[in-house]
Amino acid sequence: MLSAHREKVLDAGIDRFPRCRILVVGDVMMDEYIRGRVSRISPEAPVPVVEVHEDGDDLRLGGAGNVAHNIRALGGQILLCGVIGDDRMGRECARKVAELTGSRHGLVIEADRPTTTKTRVVAQAQQVVRVDREIRRPVTSDTTEKLLAVAAKELSSLDAILVSDYGKGVVTETLMDGLRALTRDTRVCVAVDPKVKSLSLYRGVTLITPNLREAEAMSGIPVEDEASLERAGSHLLKELDCEIVLITRGAQGMTLFERGGEPLPIATVARKVFDVTGAGDTVIGTFTLGLAAGLTPRHAALVANIAAGIVVGEMGTAVVPTERLKEALRDGVRPRARRRAS
Repeated sequence: MLSAHREKVLDAGIDRFPRCRILVVGDVMMDEYIRGRVSRISPEAPVPVVEVHEDGDDLRLGGAGNVAHNIRALGGQILLCGVIGDDRMGRECARKVAELTGSRHGLVIEADRPTTTKTRVVAQAQQVVRVDREIRRPVTSDTTEKLLAVAAKELSSLDAILVSDYGKGVVTETLMDGLRALTRDTRVCVAVDPKVKSLSLYRGVTLITPNLREAEAMSGIPVEDEASLERAGSHLLKELDCEIVLITRGAQGMTLFERGGEPLPIATVARKVFDVTGAGDTVIGTFTLGLAAGLTPRHAALVANIAAGIVVGEMGTAVVPTERLKEALRDGVRPRARRRAS
């Protein structure tokens, strides 16, 4: 259980979230849910027939859009930069971004690529199939210049830049070089939720939040126990020359690595795990917002862990409103730092 003092510190940090402004840049996508019921198997093939409800269609912002949605739900101010296609889903995405942020000027249209869309068919609360529409090639240099121009224009008002990399082509060497150049000698931190790519892509950022599989691939160290986990995290800190590495570990919680500090394992607080979709978005969004609000990395990680424990109990991409996060603190859904293995 958290001490009364620590709970008060976390609560005060959450109260400062509305003062923070974060630019989220990365792979914006649409999550489409088609819901129905299955009562028979198709005579054409051994597959279930899903009878769609009249209100069975649901569109939500995904990828970098879900990260932005998480930050906004917690009260933070956001600007979202990404790429959409000149298509129906692109128009829906732009409309939802405008509703969420009050502006769509961070979105760049590339007419020859579709808006990345993940369509999930769900029956009786179980996902039956997922259909992806996407092109993964890198965006054009003109598109990258437009994204960097938005970041440069907004830089003086930002507390952090959060890069959400889903490997769909927005996050490139040119983009990352540009963001590092913009933020050099400023107070603006650069946070990255990575995909497994060349380490040079993320070198020099402030913090990075790989999951366990990504940490293994990026470090080249198989994680079999606490000792190998610590080697992997320490390796990433050194090789990336960053200040913070937060490795998410699913049911085992997460482990925080700080430059010059001891690793901090944090046990999960999830009471049930129904769907892990978007949990990484919640972690990076909440963690970055916590740092922007003046929480220490350890306190920000505790808050992110609580938020992640809530969303994995929901179906599909979900967000955590401020009051629900505070309620989790009050009601005792609180993480407890695990002792390191000796």
